[in-house]
Amino acid sequence: MTQADDRTTPTTPPALNFKSLDAKLADIHANPSTSRAFILADAKDADMAFGIAAPGRSPEHADGQFRTLAEYRDHIRANVAQGRFDIRLMSVSTNELLTIRERIFDGSPVTPAIRANDTTDIHVARGASYPRQPALPFRTALLDHAQCGCLCPDDSQRHLGANLGLYSITFNNDAGLDRAALEAYRDFRVEAERKGFRHFLEVFDPNAPRVPVPPDQLGGFINDLIARTLAGVASPGRPVFLKVVYHGPRLLEELAAYDPHLVVGVLGGSAGTTYDAFKLLAEARAHGARAALFGRKINNAEHQLSFIQFLRWIADGEVSAEEAVRAYHGVLTRLGIRPHRPLADDLQLTDASMSYAGGDPSAARPAKPSPAPPADRPASPDFAAMTPQERLAYHRDRLDRMFG
Repeated sequence: MTQADDRTTPTTPPALNFKSLDAKLADIHANPSTSRAFILADAKDADMAFGIAAPGRSPEHADGQFRTLAEYRDHIRANVAQGRFDIRLMSVSTNELLTIRERIFDGSPVTPAIRANDTTDIHVARGASYPRQPALPFRTALLDHAQCGCLCPDDSQRHLGANLGLYSITFNNDAGLDRAALEAYRDFRVEAERKGFRHFLEVFDPNAPRVPVPPDQLGGFINDLIARTLAGVASPGRPVFLKVVYHGPRLLEELAAYDPHLVVGVLGGSAGTTYDAFKLLAEARAHGARAALFGRKINNAEHQLSFIQFLRWIADGEVSAEEAVRAYHGVLTRLGIRPHRPLADDLQLTDASMSYAGGDPSAARPAKPSPAPPADRPASPDFAAMTPQERLAYHRDRLDRMFG
């Protein structure tokens, strides 16, 4: 049941609790060449882009009508309670309700975050042409609203809400437009640093370049602009990690190797097959990514909780993408949920970005052994020594226990 939207701003500080994001960032920076930490973010900020369509199609209705905002937020509550990802990305209005008023992140390892800006290329209204026009900088969100739910009367209130946000920038190979985008990003960083607000930086490929970037130079164009942009930013103003389009192993490795303390992540992209999502994560992890953000692929999944669980296991190196697709279908069968497509079709790569991956899609990548668990946690099997069939059976059994 969705809770009432109480408009009274709370003043009680949140309970102190462990956040997996902070622990993982600390491990990555302390051990840049050996850390196995991987940051997963689940994006439920689509109301900043798609409006009414943001919650996705409702499977309960044959006419395919959209879910409501209340249903969208119920999925957020369930996914946060599951606690398998590190960051929950939301709009400021959803953050106000769930973080500040309901306090669902108190005692949770999940860190709340907000979409800090909404450039015009994500204004995806029905019938609109904005996404086909060169992106212009724009920001609806107020950092005070993210942190306090109001114009913060003093700094003592800033702990009540989210102190992490996604800032997005789109370079279009146009000096005037790109300068305006960089100036807007500079102004945001100044305000964020003064208010103790952290951010991660999303860098989109050009959405409508007036001078096209040659396809074979696009990834290099993005890498160079990221390095150039951040060279003038001191550590207090730098993003905690990046979110970029996957341009293939070589360019991802190039960016990850450039600065070991520049944590590189990939964006999950549009909806596709289950294998598109799982293979992207596995490939990115193998070639230097330390973070990934998925939105529509999770939101459109037949069963979000088990889909997220498989993302977590892939990110932690416990299961391959191919094994995960097969096991996920097994879970859907036992839950009585009809998959969007047959298993054979769901094992196909349809995401154009994954054409970089190469190789035989049917050949499973051996999972690397997981790091030793804490003393208070049961030891995991030696996944490297298990056959694909044994790993598949193991994870199916785990999900049976979780979801019945």
